[in-house]
Amino acid sequence: MSIPRPTADLVIRAHRVLIDGQWQSAAVIIRRGVITALTEIESAVEAKDDVRLDEDTVLIPGLVDTHVHVNEPGRTEWEGFATATRAAAAGGVTTLIDMPLNSVPPTTTVEALDLKRAAAAPQSVVNVGFWGGAVPGNLGTLRSLHDAGVFGFKAFLSPSGVEEFPHLSTDQLNAALQEIGAFGGVLLVHAEDPARLQESATDGPGYGDFLASRPEESETSAIEQVINGVRRTGTRAHIVHLSAASALPILRAAKAGGLPITVETCPHYLIFDAEHIPDGGTQYKCCPPIRDAANGDLLWQGLLDGTIDFIASDHSPATAELKLAHAGDFRRAWGGISGLQVSLAGVWTAARQRGIDLATVLRWMSTATADFVRLWDKGRIAVGSDADLVAFAPEATVQVSADDLWHRNKISAYDGRRLHGAVGRTWVGGITVDPSEASVLGDRLLTRPLDRRESAVSPVFQED
Repeated sequence: MSIPRPTADLVIRAHRVLIDGQWQSAAVIIRRGVITALTEIESAVEAKDDVRLDEDTVLIPGLVDTHVHVNEPGRTEWEGFATATRAAAAGGVTTLIDMPLNSVPPTTTVEALDLKRAAAAPQSVVNVGFWGGAVPGNLGTLRSLHDAGVFGFKAFLSPSGVEEFPHLSTDQLNAALQEIGAFGGVLLVHAEDPARLQESATDGPGYGDFLASRPEESETSAIEQVINGVRRTGTRAHIVHLSAASALPILRAAKAGGLPITVETCPHYLIFDAEHIPDGGTQYKCCPPIRDAANGDLLWQGLLDGTIDFIASDHSPATAELKLAHAGDFRRAWGGISGLQVSLAGVWTAARQRGIDLATVLRWMSTATADFVRLWDKGRIAVGSDADLVAFAPEATVQVSADDLWHRNKISAYDGRRLHGAVGRTWVGGITVDPSEASVLGDRLLTRPLDRRESAVSPVFQED
């Protein structure tokens, strides 16, 4: 008697599955890394592996984090693809897009992109794509990086903190927008106006002095420059890590006027506030800075009304020597927060306190981010989508210990914080990724998809 071959590689059964923004009881059927059907939870399915989640666990699409600094090659002692992608998997992130700095060399040439890919390919256990960089020295050559598959271009309007990635002047910003618009690309902008930045009043551990050195006006002034450039060129532009809520009115007006501008904010601006950052607490230093609680309230409102499009981690690690040395001197400490592994739980914890549901959080951290980088087959649980999935217990509580994080350097602004939400299991392309045992299976590297959106299959129930 012949034994029938399984019709699926995997079926995941859950009482709550996020389908088209709604929670439904379902069986998710997966073959060759793709969701092939969504059926009733008790449907008879022949599969190699049949997983049933308990009633306290929901099945959600894997997060797509579009703002991650991996730093390899060149500064792998800060973070590398082996540690970053395992931290991502542990935190429910199944796709990350790597920033062009702080690696050495930065991703400003095709040759540097090739080095990035060579470093990432044998180590990455989640999907990884790459942004290119726009700096004064490579303007006029950006098309080659676009054609090589970067998802877009990152630029700074103020000093980046590393000399190999200089910032653009206003004229150079406009030139970059003109060049990128000619081939339909997108420019991501770190928007702080250097003319509005100030030196800290004194060296030392005072957070108030550091905050005053990077006023909200530095962001609003720079964002106005970007809006003017977009109005002039019609090129898509994206404001990364919005910190200053005072910029929301001009961004809202630009969007209402039909300008192709998108905006992100970051978990740390939504979770932490200046009132609770201790002097010397340089683990909280980032640029632009964490502002007061009232500012954070307005950022949440900007998310809810659509002015801010999504949330990305801006995972920006460094060694303890750079981050914590100099007796907590904010002027000398490296600016960046390591949050890749805890972003989902952190945002969900803050959101639930505000009465915001998990489905909305996932729209901001998975679907909207996937759509931003035009990965239409990610960020959703739908027939035809990639089986990048997470089993998540939203009511579980976890106390963060920096020592237990997969980040290479065990430094975290979240250390000791009690968060809601625990990742129980992560699948990438239908394959379980256990950070403690993970081996690289297949090619996880992504290139920019076609700019034309393909018609998507509606996520309705259907029998296999």
